[in-house]
Amino acid sequence: MTDTHSTSRKVAFLVATEGIEQVELTEPWQAVLDAGFEPVLLSTESGRVQAFDHLDKADTFEVDATVAQSEVGDYAALVLPGGVANPDALRTDSDAVSFVRTFLESGKPVAAICHAPWTLIEAGVVRGRTLTSWPSLQTDLRNAGATWEDRELVVDDNLITSRNPGDLPAFTGALTDALSG
Repeated sequence: MTDTHSTSRKVAFLVATEGIEQVELTEPWQAVLDAGFEPVLLSTESGRVQAFDHLDKADTFEVDATVAQSEVGDYAALVLPGGVANPDALRTDSDAVSFVRTFLESGKPVAAICHAPWTLIEAGVVRGRTLTSWPSLQTDLRNAGATWEDRELVVDDNLITSRNPGDLPAFTGALTDALSG
């Protein structure tokens, strides 16, 4: 049975320990705060994570909890920021992959931007879904059974996807709409 209506006001942001595209973390984070929800930073390890501005190191952020310690039922939605190294590292972590799979199967909103759909592919949840991503992932997504579209925003049931930082206004708008819906 899917739980599409959560009473939780927490939104999970799942990232690896480094390689996160900073703006794809901070802009949705602020939108979640502005919508009256509580963003929570999850990672594969405790401590701090290293964000990037493209290929340059940017800020670090304190992890609130590890994904291994986290339960899908504690959150209203899941956000997967991009960056090339971030989802590539996440897809090698079995706890992260399991968390993403369970979250998408729960029916709650999952928002993934840029390279983040690599983690969705690893979780085995894109077959039969329509989504977008950074253009270089389109072959990977098609090979995994998804329909890829080159649009700023694609919403397929509980899955929200966008291509890049330029799409953040549409992405954060869809995320906050899903939270308020």
